[in-house]
Amino acid sequence: MKLDLLVITVHPDDAELGCAGTILKHIALGKKVGIVDMTRGELGTRGTVESRAQEARDSSKLLGISVRENLGLRDGFFKNEEYEQLELIKAIRKFQPEIIIGNALHDRHPDHGRAGDLINDACFLSGLRKIETKVDGIYQEPHRPRLLLQLIQDYYIKPDIVVDVSEFWDQKVQSIRAFKSQFFNEQYQENEPQTYISKPDFMHIIEGRAREYGKYIGAAYGEGFTCRRLLGVDNLFHLK
Repeated sequence: MKLDLLVITVHPDDAELGCAGTILKHIALGKKVGIVDMTRGELGTRGTVESRAQEARDSSKLLGISVRENLGLRDGFFKNEEYEQLELIKAIRKFQPEIIIGNALHDRHPDHGRAGDLINDACFLSGLRKIETKVDGIYQEPHRPRLLLQLIQDYYIKPDIVVDVSEFWDQKVQSIRAFKSQFFNEQYQENEPQTYISKPDFMHIIEGRAREYGKYIGAAYGEGFTCRRLLGVDNLFHLK
């Protein structure tokens, strides 16, 4: 299945937190969007591998994405080395996206920055013909996306581009709350330890960041992204 936009992130719920509004917006524009989770989030303080997998399925239904897969890399211990790079290359070649969104290049959680670098390297290597990969015994064609963007996650980073997601904000919040074990949910409060992201105020932080980015483009809510290269436009009047 060829996708227009592929979000590759290290933990289930990273995509929802960082760019669910952008996902929803582009699906509404008729684009095919998918998510690849690199790990199962098995080291997370709350929830289990099974509960997080179900939550990812629930969120995917709310988002309306075309596909969601999990690479099963080791949470916390994956490296930017040959095995992991090849697993990502296979996913990139499988879906042949025009645009990829990956993790932040530097963040509070060390997995995020390491994943951001891994995704960046895999995107480049995926375009090299002499790197051969197979899926179900069939050789894959090389593919390199034309654009790679990075999320802005916990740490504040000045964005290179902001997407207006005002129309889709409520749906974004619903997709985040689908991860009931991770974020504030009364049924988990007595049985699970509290974490930084499970506190009720965490969702206010997410909203505050989105309102701040939205302010700069004259919108109620925005999602910001960075890019390692200069971005260009064909028409200045397309800029907001």
